[in-house]
Amino acid sequence: MAETWLVMGLGNPGPQYVNTRHNVGQMVVDTLARSMQASFKRHKTGAVVVEGRLGIGGPRVVLAKSTGYMNTSGGPASALAKFYEVDPDHVIAVHDEIDIPFDTLKLKQGGGEGGHNGLRDISKALGTKGYLRVRVGVGRPPGRMDTADYVLKNFSSAEAKQLPALLEDSADAVELVMTQGLTAAQQKFHAR
Repeated sequence: MAETWLVMGLGNPGPQYVNTRHNVGQMVVDTLARSMQASFKRHKTGAVVVEGRLGIGGPRVVLAKSTGYMNTSGGPASALAKFYEVDPDHVIAVHDEIDIPFDTLKLKQGGGEGGHNGLRDISKALGTKGYLRVRVGVGRPPGRMDTADYVLKNFSSAEAKQLPALLEDSADAVELVMTQGLTAAQQKFHAR
């Protein structure tokens, strides 16, 4: 049986958060869902999901967005992993990363959470840090702006022009991790 991948797009619920930096993970998962020509459906785990395959003969994938807040992402991630029988090394968390410049991607498996409450909750719920992360750079807050205020703001107009390409690259990175492995994806996207 083909292995299933779980791709969690991190973010917050509600229209006021849809276009914020903190929701870039959900935007990437939306991009993947569009490429699969699929719509999200409610799941009993406190998430909305799309089930299917990426491309013809591609990997079986469950795209998910928690219906709760970022800092409670672990419950739905863990429940979905159990429900779909996905091992932690086949869980990919897609999230915003302030320690990476805007329009830059970094991919890794395991490691720390860098103060990211969504990742911290997933690590706790899965009982491991050994899942994969697609870290979408949103840059650091300017001046003395509070980090929480910064990530809950919409992208600037200049960033918004570049955002579609960043989302496509991020979606491509997720797909490459699943089809060719982490190292191949890192070699392609870290070289930019």
